[in-house]
Amino acid sequence: MFKPIPVAIGLRYLRAKRRNGFISFISLASIIGIALGVAVLITTLSVMSGFQREIRDRLLQMTAHATISGADEPLHDWPHVVKVAMADPRVAGAAPFVDVQGMISGNRDPQGAMIRGILPAQEKKVSVIADKMKQGNLDSLRPGSFNILLGQELALWLGVGVGDDVAVMTSDTLSTPIGAIPKTKRFHVSGIFAVGHNEVDRNLALADMTDLQRVLRLGDDVTGVRLKMHDMDLAQETAIDLARSLRHVYRVSDWRSENANLYQSLKMEKTVMGILLSLIILMGAFTLVNSQVMLVIDKQADIAILRTLGLSPNGVMGIFMVQGLLIGVIGTLSGVIGGILLTINLERILELIEAVFHVTLLPSDVYYITGLPYDLESSDVVTIACVALAMAFLATLYPAWRAARTQPAEALRYE
Repeated sequence: MFKPIPVAIGLRYLRAKRRNGFISFISLASIIGIALGVAVLITTLSVMSGFQREIRDRLLQMTAHATISGADEPLHDWPHVVKVAMADPRVAGAAPFVDVQGMISGNRDPQGAMIRGILPAQEKKVSVIADKMKQGNLDSLRPGSFNILLGQELALWLGVGVGDDVAVMTSDTLSTPIGAIPKTKRFHVSGIFAVGHNEVDRNLALADMTDLQRVLRLGDDVTGVRLKMHDMDLAQETAIDLARSLRHVYRVSDWRSENANLYQSLKMEKTVMGILLSLIILMGAFTLVNSQVMLVIDKQADIAILRTLGLSPNGVMGIFMVQGLLIGVIGTLSGVIGGILLTINLERILELIEAVFHVTLLPSDVYYITGLPYDLESSDVVTIACVALAMAFLATLYPAWRAARTQPAEALRYE
């Protein structure tokens, strides 16, 4: 099989047993360094992606994929909005809601919270709150009962449980002879839920929508309609299409815009971590530079002979680029395979460490996420592999260029 001379000689140099064992050791260290950097980077980014997915999924259990609300006033004809939304095949569920910021007083200091009025039958179509009840049930929210469901963390801070009463003070005021005072209503705690996301469990209370409308004197108006999509990535596009089809001015938001700061911080954290861990691959690339420079010095006589036989400087450069790139390819492939295997078996490794050292790395009483989730994204793996190969390619340029500048007379003078 025909091979270009630089490729054939480069492969021969790679397979040959070198006179200087130290050069072989540095080449092996280059492969190990690149492989280790690639494997660690794949595993770390996969775990970070897994945590991002877990946080997103837990948050979306209670956060609507999209929300349609009135532009500057409450939403009046919400049944029509729900009807139009459910007619769209992209929408899986729609439910009206009333939101108001308020203070809840229990047996301890008052706590600020979002009080949300819902219709239990329709709320089940857009959230999993019914499955997250620790005590009581969602159907206890009946019109006229003035029952309320509290997040687990919120109930703990208030020092209340099922069967207790709490006072809810809303941000709306009531005019009296002594001045404006906040609207206050006593509610009966009929249930406690735990979604597994601190922002929700600490800052949310649920009441029947009709009861909250009476407290706020809204009549039949609501804050908006929450939508659940079959494909949450189409949430914003679908909500905008629905708002246009309703032929009114509505405010539209989706889960990305409502939690933009959280997702941007998670994305930034993953990007910074990827850049920092790329330094491991860079260290392997620097080791590759050292090994190739030493190889060029060791092969001075061979380079001189090849030049006298008519091999061009570009051909000499190609020999050492082939060898360096092969080292980079071997290191990258080893790292990719090792990183994938490590990521897949990370849960078992964690369990083994806990069993051997008798420790709990992710205790359930401290962390909401007790396992070690991962999301092995093919795009991340391909990007990491390309970065590693690019670094290996750049690492071969200087040694190959130095080899191409070798003068045959100078190299053979002392041979």
